[in-house]
Amino acid sequence: MRETDKFSFKNYRNGIILIEIQSLIPEKFINLMWENDICIKNIKKKSITTMTMEIDLKDYGKVENIARKTSTRIKIIKRRGITFFIIRIKRKITLVLGVILFAAIIYYLSTFIWNIKIDSAEGIPPYTIRQQLKAYGIGPGTSKNKINVYRIEQKLMKDNDDIMWVKVRMQGSELNINVVEKKSPPDISMDNTPCNLVAKKDGKVLRVYTTLGTPVVKAGDEVKKGQILVKGEQGIEGSTYSVHAAGYVICSTLYESSADVKIDNVKNIRTGKKVDNYYINLRGKKLYLKKDNNKFNKYDKIEESKFIFGRETYYEVKKTVIKGNAQKIVKDTGQKLYKSICSNLDKSIKIVDKRVTYEPGESYKVKVQVAAEENIAVSDVQR
Repeated sequence: MRETDKFSFKNYRNGIILIEIQSLIPEKFINLMWENDICIKNIKKKSITTMTMEIDLKDYGKVENIARKTSTRIKIIKRRGITFFIIRIKRKITLVLGVILFAAIIYYLSTFIWNIKIDSAEGIPPYTIRQQLKAYGIGPGTSKNKINVYRIEQKLMKDNDDIMWVKVRMQGSELNINVVEKKSPPDISMDNTPCNLVAKKDGKVLRVYTTLGTPVVKAGDEVKKGQILVKGEQGIEGSTYSVHAAGYVICSTLYESSADVKIDNVKNIRTGKKVDNYYINLRGKKLYLKKDNNKFNKYDKIEESKFIFGRETYYEVKKTVIKGNAQKIVKDTGQKLYKSICSNLDKSIKIVDKRVTYEPGESYKVKVQVAAEENIAVSDVQR
């Protein structure tokens, strides 16, 4: 009652309250309520002196007057209706507004970059990269809408001759920059035995790099296994000399793997019919106490024994075709084939594409093709 008295019921009329009354004569209290045109619902008697009932909130003032006249105690048990919903909302409006304002601030702040993480080699100080970013107008507090990561990559590559490769990406409110420095090739003890570079497998030439020898293929050429890629000679026509050919021939290659899988499987399913035979085992011989003829064409036989007593159970089975999910089976098979191909590839091979195809039929033939880029050039003296 104290909680409800904080509000003026005159302002909130649409509501229902469940009250409990305690009176020596509860019937007199109810009669007076009816005489005052008070609507009463769901009257329940808990004891001789205690009853519960529902009344409209607008009649609560009348009920209090009747309670004072009859020395009746009133206790509000439950409230429902739009009136009490408004009261609760008014009490929590500050909390709700605070949550909304906090969420709005967090969302607004998430549209800015607040940290820049630079992962670079020892030769390129992160400080240098930060100063260049500052010159581009990028730093903590910069809006994400003003940042084009690909344009930043181009600018950093253009402004730094020592950078071989750079990657700029946004992760949340952090700008991550990975920089790889150009390095001079290490001094290697060279084998001076004259040789050519040949293809170790079929492929399509993408790029050719040579340090010794004369390339005989170019980008776009289709090459076969064993074909000469870099000839082990240098010089001008009429004045050439043999060398140990060295270099890389990056080609687009293809790896394939396939498997036949069944979509529908045939299984023996029990029909529910069975035959039980009981016997006594005497020195390896069965003396049947109950034996029925097994008339099932196909069946499962289960035999159980304990001491000298045994039982044979024949379950009738029927061949049933279990329909499989073709799309799921093809997808799972393709994933297994793809993982098998990848597990056999060298780490230096770069996978650029994957394609899964299948041929429907009684058994589906699933084929996975993996497109890759790799150096296929090997010395013909190493083959």
